[in-house]
Amino acid sequence: MAAPSAMLRLSASRALPRFPHPKLRLDNRCALSAPSHAYAQPCTSALAPRSATSAATNRGARITLRTPQSAGILSRSRAVRSAPWPCRRFAAAAAAAAADGGAGSAAAAVATERGASAGAKERSSRPNLLDVLRERGLADTVTSEAFREASEHPLKIYVGFDPTAESLHLGNLLGIIALAWAQRCGHTAVALLGGATARVGDPSGKSVERPVMDEETIARNSRGIYKILQDILSRPENQGSVAGGSLELVNNYDWWKGVSLLEFLRDVGKHARVGAMMAKESVKKRLASEEGISYTEFTYQLLQGYDFVHLYKEKGITVQMGGSDQWGNITAGTDLLRRLQAAGIVPSKASTGGEGQQEGQQEEQQEEEQQEQEQGPSVFGLTWPLLLRSDGSKFGKSEGGAIWLSAAMLSPYKFYQYLFATPDADVIKFLRMLTFLPVAEIDQWEAAMCQLGYEPNAAQKLLAQEVTRFVHGEEGLQEALRATQALAPGSTATRLDPATLEAIAADAPSTSLPWAAVIGRSVADVAAASRLVGSKGAARRLVQQGGMYLNNEKVAEGERVVGEQDLVGGSMLLLGSGKKNKMIVKVER
Repeated sequence: MAAPSAMLRLSASRALPRFPHPKLRLDNRCALSAPSHAYAQPCTSALAPRSATSAATNRGARITLRTPQSAGILSRSRAVRSAPWPCRRFAAAAAAAAADGGAGSAAAAVATERGASAGAKERSSRPNLLDVLRERGLADTVTSEAFREASEHPLKIYVGFDPTAESLHLGNLLGIIALAWAQRCGHTAVALLGGATARVGDPSGKSVERPVMDEETIARNSRGIYKILQDILSRPENQGSVAGGSLELVNNYDWWKGVSLLEFLRDVGKHARVGAMMAKESVKKRLASEEGISYTEFTYQLLQGYDFVHLYKEKGITVQMGGSDQWGNITAGTDLLRRLQAAGIVPSKASTGGEGQQEGQQEEQQEEEQQEQEQGPSVFGLTWPLLLRSDGSKFGKSEGGAIWLSAAMLSPYKFYQYLFATPDADVIKFLRMLTFLPVAEIDQWEAAMCQLGYEPNAAQKLLAQEVTRFVHGEEGLQEALRATQALAPGSTATRLDPATLEAIAADAPSTSLPWAAVIGRSVADVAAASRLVGSKGAARRLVQQGGMYLNNEKVAEGERVVGEQDLVGGSMLLLGSGKKNKMIVKVER
């Protein structure tokens, strides 16, 4: 194996703790340097490729990973078995590479285990969408492998979102990311708002029937979700630079609102087969439950299936994507479309949005139908896996409820903090699925997590920053970072402003005090009145010991008086008892 020309680099602004696992050791003389690009603070570690030669050689029961600047030792005999995740896969790959007598860097070992690195093959100016989604763990099932060849050319691809709430949540983010990847690969991304299907309710993944929403609720939810999709997918930095990528937003209520029951039975129901509908997993589970399934929910798959038919005919859309729980609904669409094509009701060639048929189109359709039989289908469905943690629980749910994408329902700060709390066992997986960082760079982070000098939670900071920026934009990310720094133990560098204090108000204890109880009173008195500390005497002792903070600044004087100039935004204070305990005081005139 040829030695790769890339080497891991880890930058740090301060001395970093030793890697906690004694069985995996790398020499602390490994190369330390600044990254070639900067990530937003407070992430203090970053990785970037570097040109260097490294080698892994087998020495009996040990592996030595060598670089010109460093030499590290991994114990083959026990490191693989005892290494914590995600280091176990890295250790196994490194051991295998060295046992074969090969040469390679730590990052190359991970790439060897995976089969190929991100840059191992030629890439055209239009990345292949199926390849990209598979590489990042975003492709679970596809209706036909012909989709790969089809995606070499511009396609129109849609994902549906039912407005069951005023906001989408973190579990829905995979659908938005899949559409963003479609844009980045030069395809037209179509986000479908289920204004009609929300009136029925999807039984997929549900043990009981969804409650019926009134028209006003559906309209309000639709407006909220439309804004989220528009804001995220229309942001230039989220669209990529490949020519041809674009965005459309549609609402299926626009074509369903004029369809009568008789028309539906004649045009759709006649071509649906009950046996196939009964065989859908979502239907079988509900039939086996005590709740059963209503006729309304039973027909949901036909409504979603006809959405695909309509979009195929009117907009030339040939691909539907969705979560793995949507497989039955997606295949209902592809099956219905093929039945209607076979019956001559739907043309075999998707519409390009033009008016009417051209002369000789019938003959072309016959040729295309024959070509399709020889080469494969013209419409495709693809699902991605559900967003799950390593323990099998859903990622995107917390004790407080769903992790919403709307800043009005969940602050960017809380969104950031939820991502930052990702366990080590899941962070690399989520970096692949939820960010647009190059896979080779993510591989480097995976390898670095097993090295001496890795800063704990550096990968989590990167994940939180990248995903928060994608969802809330740079402004939302900076708001989250300011709030994070304001609540950090011993923080003194953050300039406090009303927006930052409002952002953290729900996550830090807060109280309201009258103007007279704050202005002109000592910090110790205010701290006692706010119940940050138990008594005035305890507050004074805390000031004397240097443990009292006002707006993240240490209170040096025992009788420091609070003035109007200390109020943030003219109405708030941030008190601190020690470096961890915070209290927001809202001052009422």
